[in-house]
Amino acid sequence: MTPDEPRPDADDAFADAFAEAFQGAGQGDDTASLSAPAPDPGVGAQLRALTDRIARELAAAGPGGWQRLDAVFALTLGSETVRVTYTDGTRAMDTPPGSQVLRLVREQRRLAARMPGGPWWRLLMTLTADGALEVEYDHGDLPFPDEYLLPPEAYRADLAGFGFPGEKLPTWLAAYTGHGDRQLRSPRTAAARARADAAAEVRPVASVGDLPELSATWARWALLSAGFVAIRSGWGPRVRPSHGWFEGSTRSGSSLWLLPGDRAVLSGGVWDAPGLAAAYRGDAPFPELFAGAPEWVTDAVLDARGSSGLMSFCYWWEGGRWCRGESPGAAEFARAVPGVWTRDTVGGILASLAGQEEDPAVRRATEVLVAAADIKAVRREMLAQVFGGGEDVDLDGAFQQLLLAGVVKRSDFPPIPEQVAIGIVRKHLLDNGLESPGYQVRDLTASRLGVGWMVYVPVPQGEIRISRAIFYVADDAVLEQSSSATAPSRYEAGFEQRFRERRNV
Repeated sequence: MTPDEPRPDADDAFADAFAEAFQGAGQGDDTASLSAPAPDPGVGAQLRALTDRIARELAAAGPGGWQRLDAVFALTLGSETVRVTYTDGTRAMDTPPGSQVLRLVREQRRLAARMPGGPWWRLLMTLTADGALEVEYDHGDLPFPDEYLLPPEAYRADLAGFGFPGEKLPTWLAAYTGHGDRQLRSPRTAAARARADAAAEVRPVASVGDLPELSATWARWALLSAGFVAIRSGWGPRVRPSHGWFEGSTRSGSSLWLLPGDRAVLSGGVWDAPGLAAAYRGDAPFPELFAGAPEWVTDAVLDARGSSGLMSFCYWWEGGRWCRGESPGAAEFARAVPGVWTRDTVGGILASLAGQEEDPAVRRATEVLVAAADIKAVRREMLAQVFGGGEDVDLDGAFQQLLLAGVVKRSDFPPIPEQVAIGIVRKHLLDNGLESPGYQVRDLTASRLGVGWMVYVPVPQGEIRISRAIFYVADDAVLEQSSSATAPSRYEAGFEQRFRERRNV
């Protein structure tokens, strides 16, 4: 498998997994298209003639020895982005088209406006040296690549110039040209809205059954990220500390942010979501995704689709449950979220990524892996039992995803050196003015414990001191302070437990 082979396609894998888990996840269908007058019977023939002429002009302008040309013309009435590339079998050359070609392309587009589909926004042409010509008219059924996306005002002027209503646009383009920042949520806006909701007694909807509880969602997101990294796929979800994201091949996707205090925000968009499509057509009001949301649900933790008006769902975790405003249920956004729905769906995707979905041993290994992630106890060998250890498998990268997510059982912490532990206590005493004639940093000594050091100033021989300070420095450099009033043998048990809980060992 090569890095650019999405096996399986991320969108299909996660949507199929959801359907299997919940039986019938629906997917929206944006069927909006431009309307135009009925075409003149001769328009089609004129279009073909103009297209052939454009191809001949491009062929004549090509460098010697070219074998193939690829041309993309992204146009509105007042703006354009054009790229023409010639290849000779060994190298590619970008050559700007002449003014005559651009004049013909503009004329062709004005003529295309008389067809039922209306004027195209991208014309794609491929021509080989032996005369084979392929032509595609792009009316925006799918989002344009960023390099061919013109400014919103260019499309608005185009619509006005051709007399097409904006509500007939595909959802993504309607949002791009007219979202009006309605989905942005600055801290000030969020705070004001939260106060207004509280005054009006607007409450969020407690979402039951749409998503697993937060810790399971996060652990499974990380596992799926590790799986796609393991097979060196550019598709699938990824994680960073406290942040997971997923971008599907059809521009549906989501973000998951973990926040202090057992809080989180999951938001994103299905690019052709029915609710958004109806709203941009003018058939329904825009859904209030943030109805009842707390003030900490802001742009800082919301999916970037909000900046372009294409966020179609927002959930937040608070008080041990998922909540939402007027977001749809999971069936309508399954394509935008990795397949975290159940242990079985996660295990099935992992086995499929490994190419061993029919192997009972691999399926058992995925069950062990998913169960271990749920309790933050994954070990490297568990990954190897699912994906193997061949040259085409990136176990290091996969394990790094799990390390970043904090679902790994750690046992590789070396003991902190004695002098480092004493130095930590010395700095603490001096920084806080705690040194005294009877407790001087030069007299500090240390005794080794199971997971760190006990650091203290010994009592002078023959003396008895009550409640004398004793410091404990763990192998992760965390400092704790106690006193001789608590026997070290009693304190050590809690000291070690806290270390293991911090380090997940």
